[in-house]
Amino acid sequence: MSEMNKINDEALEEVAGGKLRRVANDSANYVNVRSGPGTGFSKEYTLRNGCYVDTVRKVFNEDDGYYWTQIDDGCWIASHLLK
Repeated sequence: MSEMNKINDEALEEVAGGKLRRVANDSANYVNVRSGPGTGFSKEYTLRNGCYVDTVRKVFNEDDGYYWTQIDDGCWIASHLLK
């Protein structure tokens, strides 16, 4: 089973027209941006706190117990790290 098949499709939430969100990690000065919605996906790059990203959608990953937000370049950030 691929990682994407483990995502709960019923939890898919479209963000109409995109929404700017600020990166805000209380325990570090950056967040990891991943290739897919979960900690099992590879880290593509990092973003510093205070950066703004344009969000596309949000899903819940049952394996890691986190909501993940897709940003406009197709990568993913743990939703709790966005304000």
